[in-house]
Order: sequence, then C-alpha cells, then structure tokens
Amino acid sequence: MFGQSSAMQTLRGVACVLTFCSGMFAGAAIAQTAADVAAISGPDRMQKLIDGAKKEGQLSIYTSATLEDMTIITGAFEKKYGVKVKLWRGSSEDLSARTLGEFRAGRSDVDTYETTGLVMEIFHREGVLQAINTPSTTNLMPQASFPHKEWVATRLNIFAMAYNTNSIAKKDAPTKWEDLLDPKFKNKIAVEDGSIDWFSAVVTDMGEEKGLKLFRDIVQRNGISVRRGYTLLANLIASGEVPLSMTAYDNRITLMKSEGAPVELIYMPPVFGQPTGIGVAKRAPHPHAALLFYEFMLDDGQKLYFERGVNPTNTKIKPPPAGVDLKFVSFPPLLDESEKWTKLYRDTFVNRR
Repeated sequence: MFGQSSAMQTLRGVACVLTFCSGMFAGAAIAQTAADVAAISGPDRMQKLIDGAKKEGQLSIYTSATLEDMTIITGAFEKKYGVKVKLWRGSSEDLSARTLGEFRAGRSDVDTYETTGLVMEIFHREGVLQAINTPSTTNLMPQASFPHKEWVATRLNIFAMAYNTNSIAKKDAPTKWEDLLDPKFKNKIAVEDGSIDWFSAVVTDMGEEKGLKLFRDIVQRNGISVRRGYTLLANLIASGEVPLSMTAYDNRITLMKSEGAPVELIYMPPVFGQPTGIGVAKRAPHPHAALLFYEFMLDDGQKLYFERGVNPTNTKIKPPPAGVDLKFVSFPPLLDESEKWTKLYRDTFVNRR
C-alpha cells in the first residue's frame, strides 16, 4: 500500500507540474510585448490583431483631441471589435508631462497616444514609442509617415490666412506676404498668440533673415493684434472685429463659410500643415488592442475625422487643397531651438505690438 500511495503522489506531482507549465506557456502566449505584436506579418495579420485584442478585452488611450471627437471614434472602435476603451484626455502639454513621468518611473499603464506631432516627436526621442510596419500608410500623404515609423500623422491643421469679406473686398485681399506692408491694412492684421511652429516653418522657408525682416516690417508699419486661440480668432474674423488674420486653421474657416459667415481663406505660400498623430506605447499592456486601434485610425478613423470636419491625412478620403504645395511643419528644429523660436516669435509680434 505504501508503494501505491507513493506512486499516486508522484503522479499527482507530475500532473501539477504539467498544469503549472501549461499555465505558464498559455500566459506567455498572451503576455506578448508591443515589439512582439508589431512583428506580426502575413495575410492573417489583421485577424491575429483582432483575436488578440478580443482576448485582452480593453485599450487605454491618452489623447489631446476634443472629448466629443474622440468619444465618437472610440465608440465606433468598441462597436466594431468589442474592445472596451479607457480614455484619458488632456492638453498636449499635460499629456506629455504625464506620459514622460510615468515612462521614467517604469510604469506601463497606457497603450496608445494620440496628440500633436511635436509631442509625438518628443516621445520618439525619449524612447516611449514602438516602431510599427503597416501597409495602411499607402493612402496617406507621403509626409504623414516618418523614417523611424514610431508614429504616423492621422489628422492635420492647415495654416491659412483668413479675412472678413465685409471688411476687406476680394480685389483688395493680399496675394503675397509683402502685400501686408500696404497701408490699407493698417490696424487690420491679427495673429494667434502661440503660432510658433507656423512662424518657424514659414520664416525658415523664406530664409531666416529675409523672413524675420518682412514680419517685423509688417508689424512696425501696420501694427498687429495678438489673440489667443484659433477658435476665438476664427469667431472674431467672422464678426469683423479682426478683419484679417495671418494664421487660421483652414477647416474651421471653411466650416464657418459653409454656414454663411462672411469669411474667406487664402492659402498664402509657403503653406504648412501641423500634424497630429498616433503611436503605440513600447510598454503597452494590451499590445494587440493598441495595434488594432492604430490600424483603425488609419482607415475608419480617417472617415470619421472627415465627417467631423477635421482634415484627415488619407488623400482618398480628402485630397489636399487644390493647387497648394502643402508642407508639414518640421518638429526637430523646434525641439532643438525652441527657446530661439519662442523668443523670435514674441519679439516679432507680442512685444512689438
């Protein structure tokens, strides 16, 4: 009896070991890293992402998009794939501070980031993001993808000049930047308070010395009104309080014009777009769901952006403005020389008005 009991105990021990190992292997199959999931390829890639995301069951996103826009997008994602989305929304500055604080502390609470290109480029430099290879960038503007592949531009604010048609006749509207030196524009020109990325891009494109002199001369000769916020500025243009703004977001002005506001756009070359993008966290706790949402934003999300009046980067859904040589703001110079461009901007507009 003693031998039989020992044999039974041995069998039970083996069974426990096998069960434990089986659980370990099953856990390893599920607990893949973002790098593991990013390496998935082949014709069944999307199905593997879907299956993995459904097993994970949830997705955590940090975003600086409007809560209304992102709620609609994440709602569509949840409905399509049955993956619950946990959303945290803040300004791009708050999002950056929160993310870098958590990353440096070794935390892994978030799967996906959706915010301004400038912040995304900071995350790239800090090693926060996972490089992604996807065929879904084929229909995007070529500028929307970057060699490091750690984030991709999904939407775009295009900088344009805008004016009130009751205050300025179309025949009197400027056609080149130098036209703003004309005395007829005295006390009629405004600029948004924080358009440093636009300023650095335009001035650099013109040639720094030439560009700085031109804008300083415009301000010295005709004055400048500095307003904070693109939405506020668009409303002031529509009301006529601001006859003309050097900086406006084209989609907002286009929407207001379609609703009957007396506003008009001028795509004054050089024309720059300010991209906002999406990236996957290198330490994403739900990597399948993170990559699935990444793919969703490059397909369904692009259509939803368009329906919301936002400029998507998918040219098949909405092509760039006709006849416009659209360039993207380059973020590395802004990051490398942020103090320089902030000072130049404020000295040119804010401190000279």
